Amino acid sequence: MRPATPDEIADALAFALRYDGRKTTRDADRMMAEIVATRLVRHLERSGFVVMKKPGLAPHSSADISG
Repeated sequence: MRPATPDEIADALAFALRYDGRKTTRDADRMMAEIVATRLVRHLERSGFVVMKKPGLAPHSSADISG
């Protein structure tokens, strides 16, 4: 794992604030979500939080498939 960047944290928070399952919210909600996410990230940084991010999954290789 590695520390998540402030942009990654803000993007994840904004996404969570904008979407309810598969349903998207209005444009005004999108803008508000981005503002809230940015403020939350700043607060977490000032409070000493470190958010970790898992590495992405390895690309799928079809070389192992026998056919």
